Amino acid sequence: MTLKYCRRSPRRAERVFGWNRDTIELGLNAQRTGVICLGAQAAYCGNRLWEEKHPDVAQTLRALAESHCQQDPTFRTALSYTRLTVAAALDRLCAQGFPEDGLPSPSTMAQVLNRNGYRLRKVVKAKPQKNSRKRMPSLPISRTRTESP
Repeated sequence: MTLKYCRRSPRRAERVFGWNRDTIELGLNAQRTGVICLGAQAAYCGNRLWEEKHPDVAQTLRALAESHCQQDPTFRTALSYTRLTVAAALDRLCAQGFPEDGLPSPSTMAQVLNRNGYRLRKVVKAKPQKNSRKRMPSLPISRTRTESP
């Protein structure tokens, strides 16, 4: 855009498009020399994902979630829902011998499963039935009394 419409002027591109002039200069220099300039923050910033830190536990978790997986009952999406709760997954991973310090917190475990394509659903508990009687259409609720004179 800067080459075509702004005659290689970062100041004009800043004025016309509202872009940062320093970023435009960096891009023009990279295009001119062929060397892509990266900042140091790209190499050292951010925290790695839990799956990247603990790949063996993540692989076991995927296998565990896959064994409890089911298709969306409406068949409208390709998402797979797991009937496995986060607490049960943490218990199973501990039972398989993984140390607890390598396992994530329950909220992080839910995010890990969601990132890997397993959608968690809350477990539906049994609801008690109501004790109310159905009204019969042939029986009126109240009858009007007619008094005799």
